[in-house]
Parts: sequence; C-alpha cells; structure tokens
Amino acid sequence: MTTTGELVTLHVWRTSRGALPRALTRMALDPRRLRALPGVRFGKLLGTGTGTGFGPGDADLTRWAALTVWDSPAAAAGFDDSPVGRAWARTARAAVRVDLRPLSSRGEWSGRRPFGEPAGGRGTGPVLALTRARLRARRAATFWRAIPPVAAALRDAPGLLARFGVGEAPLGWQGTVSVWRDTADLVAFAYRHPEHRAAIMRTPAEGWYAEELFARFEVRDVVGDRAVLGWVDDPGTGKGVRA
Repeated sequence: MTTTGELVTLHVWRTSRGALPRALTRMALDPRRLRALPGVRFGKLLGTGTGTGFGPGDADLTRWAALTVWDSPAAAAGFDDSPVGRAWARTARAAVRVDLRPLSSRGEWSGRRPFGEPAGGRGTGPVLALTRARLRARRAATFWRAIPPVAAALRDAPGLLARFGVGEAPLGWQGTVSVWRDTADLVAFAYRHPEHRAAIMRTPAEGWYAEELFARFEVRDVVGDRAVLGWVDDPGTGKGVRA
C-alpha cells in the first residue's frame, strides 16, 4: 500500500499586475526547485483562474499557487525559508497557506498517486476538494462546452467558501480547488446537483480525460490572508469559519 504524505500544503500568492514578468520567471524556474526541497514527496507550481468559468479565458494572472506533499510537518515548516518560499514572498503582495490532511484520493497526477491511499473519513469542519485533469486534445471542445452550467451552479452552491481554477499550462492541464463548510455540503453538490451529476455521467462516454484525479482533504489550518483564496463568510451563519 502506498503511504500517505504526513501533510499537504497549498500556498497561494497574490501579485500585482506589474509583477507578472517576475511571476512568470518564478513559474519557469521553481518547479524543479520545489521538488528538490528536503522532505518534498510531490510538488506542483500552478497558475490559477478566477473560478467564474473554469475555462481557457478564466486565467487570473495575479494569483499563483504551489501544492506540495511533505514527509512531515517539520519538513513543511522549512518552506518559508527555502529559496522558493523566499522568492515568492518577495514577488507577492499577499499570501495564504492552507494545511491539509488527505481524506480520499482517486486517480493519478503525472503518472503518480501523490496523496497515497488515505484511510478515508469525513473530517471535522471545512474540507477542500481538488480536481485535476489532462484533457484529450480531440475532446477538449466538448468539455469546454459542458463546463459553464457546472460553474454557474457552483457559484451559488450551499456551503461553498472558496473556489478557483488551477492549471499547469494555459490549455489542457486544468483543475479546480473548492473549499466547503463541511463534507455534507461538498457531497450534496458533487453527487446530487443536477448539472454536476450530469457532467459526471457524461465523463466515461465522452472520454474527456487522458488522466484525472479527484482528492478530498480536511482543512487543518489556514494561515495568512484568506481573501487571496476568495474566501467568503460561512453561508450558513454569515460568520467566518475557523479551520
């Protein structure tokens, strides 16, 4: 059985438009540097989208992210003082770190199972859902046509705290990050909302993906500026949520 990383972190940085050349330089130089850091089992630098459409035109050129699987919390604690962490701190005007514990994971990313085989469970409090797919070029057009109804439904989903797109490349290597008040709200949208359920039902027949992954995490902590995530107040209470 594949072991599960002790800790997964999602670092997200907000930059100014004037810092775009520096951010693009970091995106070119830092993927290998991130993977080479002590204690890193798996690491990806990601561009992001606004979360309004999750399509090719949704890119947000002022927000960038790093998803990292660590051997231990001690290894993760060294990120801020690493060359990668320091470089992004100099480039960003705001930042946030989300500490995550894998609850479930299905599929592969770059031929690997980065989150191992989690024991499962529902978690307590907010949960984060990550989807990632490598689209088949010949099926991309039908995929993009299917996305707008799902994106529109997600915007008003009960219990949604934050959402945005992520991608390793401008086209064809797309994913989503969504944060939910609790597992029940996530499950209700994923499997009971008609638009999302219809998209799930179409996936095998359409053959959209050459590779796909879906993972669910317990949100253990959120450190920094939650506005970088587009975090909203708890829809059920009108109050912020403590992870």
